[in-house]
Amino acid sequence: MIIKSTAAFGVAAILFFIVQQCTPGNKSTMSMAGDAAQKVYVAPGQKDEFYEFLSGGFSGQVSVYGLPSCRLLKVIPVFSVNPENGYGFNEETKPMLNTTDGFIPWDDSHHTELSMTDGNPDGRWLFINSNNTPRIARIDLSTFRTAEIIEIPNSGGNHSSPFTTPNTDYVVAGTRFSVPLGDNLDVPISSYKENFKGTLSFIKVDRTTGSMSMGFQILMPGIDYDLAHCGKGPSDGWAFFTCYNSEQEHTLLEMNASKNDKDFIVCVNWKKAEEYLKQGKAKEWKSDYIHNYWDEKKQMTISETKHNTMVLDPKDCPGLVYFIPCPKSPHGCDVDPSGQYICCGGKLASIIPVYSFAKLQDAIKNNEFDGEYQGIPIVKYAAAIAGEVQKPGLGPLHTEFDDKGYGYTSMFVSSEVVKWKIGTWEVVDRLPTYYSIGHLSIPGGDAMKPFGKYLLAMNKITKDRYLPTGPELNQSAQLIDISGDKMKLLYDFPTVGEPHYAQGIAAELVTKNQVKIFKLEENMHPFATKKESDTKVTRKGKRVDVYMTSIRSHFAPDNIEGVFVGDTVYFHVTNLEQDWDVPHGFAIKSSTSSELLLMPGETCTTKFIPLKADIYPFYCTDFCSALHQEMQGYLRVSKPGNNVKLQWGTGDTAPVQ
Repeated sequence: MIIKSTAAFGVAAILFFIVQQCTPGNKSTMSMAGDAAQKVYVAPGQKDEFYEFLSGGFSGQVSVYGLPSCRLLKVIPVFSVNPENGYGFNEETKPMLNTTDGFIPWDDSHHTELSMTDGNPDGRWLFINSNNTPRIARIDLSTFRTAEIIEIPNSGGNHSSPFTTPNTDYVVAGTRFSVPLGDNLDVPISSYKENFKGTLSFIKVDRTTGSMSMGFQILMPGIDYDLAHCGKGPSDGWAFFTCYNSEQEHTLLEMNASKNDKDFIVCVNWKKAEEYLKQGKAKEWKSDYIHNYWDEKKQMTISETKHNTMVLDPKDCPGLVYFIPCPKSPHGCDVDPSGQYICCGGKLASIIPVYSFAKLQDAIKNNEFDGEYQGIPIVKYAAAIAGEVQKPGLGPLHTEFDDKGYGYTSMFVSSEVVKWKIGTWEVVDRLPTYYSIGHLSIPGGDAMKPFGKYLLAMNKITKDRYLPTGPELNQSAQLIDISGDKMKLLYDFPTVGEPHYAQGIAAELVTKNQVKIFKLEENMHPFATKKESDTKVTRKGKRVDVYMTSIRSHFAPDNIEGVFVGDTVYFHVTNLEQDWDVPHGFAIKSSTSSELLLMPGETCTTKFIPLKADIYPFYCTDFCSALHQEMQGYLRVSKPGNNVKLQWGTGDTAPVQ
């Protein structure tokens, strides 16, 4: 047959393609794509099965996605200001970003970690670390808001955190960059080996309220502490950290910190640490740090300065800390669901070493040591190793586990996910990623009872995959089906910021605790106005306080006069609504802050300093009703000395002070 036109040729090509795809024995790409699309499709009106919480990396935030749809549900501001909802801008949340170095509006957030009960995520809280200015935050999952941030003293950086113990007694945090500690901090960098030290911090968590406090710190050799996980089951009471730069170098680490064949897994018996604390073995160090927490009743952040920490020195505490050799420059440190095995990811290795907790205990009992490192015993590698996953690929980083007895390891250099069998240590499957993979996440993948089903693979170095948006490529993640014998790629999606670690949880464990409104009668904010008739404007010197309400569809007051250039005006706005999903916004022209976004029953404050005499419109920024556009008002600002009385009101009423 001779095809005489381009159109006819196109139709013929399509028909030929369809025939080929439907030919028995020929694997159908269309069928595969259709199957994947069906598995990630969540129909309109339906909800996802899992929440997935991704760290934002250099965004300083947490992004929340639904699985399997991979739809972005929310961005939770934590260590960075967020003009969308006023976090870090309004007077209530500004103190959440206080540190001993002042107000810091940005940080580098790396690892999310869910609160746990009996070794499994319970849906109450999400913890996340800041890597730059050492801090740990706690997010309340009933509101999806940052409820608390605690600064970590005696630390030069905070990477190996905030991994929880099985009942959330502690979250742990290891120094990324060892630094000089104590009173003499001004020392030559070249004196690293003499003067630089690290710490491992155990942050105490109140299991009822979630409130964090400094439990204790362990003084450690001056090396770099990378990642961690806490034991569970038989290994409950222990925490495990990876570390690198055992050479204790301070320059050109990519060369100088790769001389030794092996670095270490750090094994900490934190139950024994508690015993030493009771025995008075800890020394009290003067250590200033800031603790910021949200007062639910007052609806504002309380910022407090603390002054002391309790520090344990392993030299004074036998049996507290041990080292196990591991391939150099390790990253991930992961504990399997049984709590029997500790898995290490050596970034430059071609094997995955897996250690036995039982063998570790026997080795300690039988004194099977290979010397010590700065006073800390080194357990013999052969005495602690359970097995090595051979030829998994190149550059293992991080391992998580499913509910069927398999581990899944991200391979950075060879850009793939490798599935291997716990116990036999044999590779059973592998799936390539299109980018250099970093962390991965299985819902419940570090718990005693993983949910399994899905694996999220996140990029470390991204590649071109989406429509270009300038010189910076989109950060990315891939959703993989792990329900069968073979892994199957389901979906690609771009992420907020640079994803490092993520944690997933069954949605039902979170949704059952959701707060929908803030009860107006429980609002104890000192500037709350609970009914429109109580609105007012007061002056004390050059400070003006506006007690304002918002309701569909007006502010009260909506006309204010008697404010002068040089005054500091505080707008305290209370949302009087008591229906779910009826927020109101507030913004005023020429403000140097952001908008306010107020949920029902909530009070928020913005500070406004007018620089010139003018009429300043203000308005609602969140569409709230058919008459949303009409929800507006005016502030009159006059020159100092003008005889303008302070007055306010709505309609024709204008009370005068």
